[in-house]
Amino acid sequence: MDDEVYTLHRGSAPLLISTPHVGTAIPADQRHRYTERALQVEDTDWFLDRLYAFATAMGASLLVPRHSRYLIDLNRPRENTPMYAGRNNTELCPTRHFTGEPLYRPGAAPDDTEIARRIAVYWQPYHDALDAELARLRAAHGHVVLFDAHSIKSELPWLFEGRLPHMNLGTVGGRSCDPALRNALASVFAAQADYSHVVDGRFQGGHITRRHGRPQDGVHAVQLEMCWRAYMEETPPYRWHGERAAAVTPLLRALVQTMLVWKPS
Repeated sequence: MDDEVYTLHRGSAPLLISTPHVGTAIPADQRHRYTERALQVEDTDWFLDRLYAFATAMGASLLVPRHSRYLIDLNRPRENTPMYAGRNNTELCPTRHFTGEPLYRPGAAPDDTEIARRIAVYWQPYHDALDAELARLRAAHGHVVLFDAHSIKSELPWLFEGRLPHMNLGTVGGRSCDPALRNALASVFAAQADYSHVVDGRFQGGHITRRHGRPQDGVHAVQLEMCWRAYMEETPPYRWHGERAAAVTPLLRALVQTMLVWKPS
């Protein structure tokens, strides 16, 4: 299914992969607001639709937005409450790069009316599609797993200290999915030594994981924040790295396979 806001590949298995920060488009009527640097959309979760494309052949659904998180962040609540209290956060309509510098030209940041328009035009359709696809898969299988896929630069001092592990699995402290699923995914990471990992560390899950993770209702949500260095170049122009991507794909495939075959006890 194609839309001006998102693309949805509907699968047959009880797994939906959401990639809310893959989009790069900034509409022509909004581009004048942004700095030249911001128009390069550097904080994109680059190439994840390409990296996880294999999952559709395995039966998973895949939801991909068209527009940049700089327009509106699909992984933030519409109320714009901070995801991580006491830390630097970016907003529903972000005003800063991940390095802290402003995205907008002076006086050009969106006002409340523009933010409400962006919610209606871009945010709500993505979340309506997410809701509908989760409901469809849960009705067909009795349960569904939501895998919210993200990626990020390894070092961003404005957001976090030090260097992130390659793989950062988040389950909102174990509350967004069945403990057995959390343990099964952690075991996939523990079985390999090529990529460092942590479970429920700095990134425990954003709005999508927190909102939809209702294991008591048959909806199990997990987030993976993967460092760019696992599959791409971390310096401009942020190129896809074929060898790195090929090397990490078996691990990602094992994670997807684990979520596909897992069933609540």
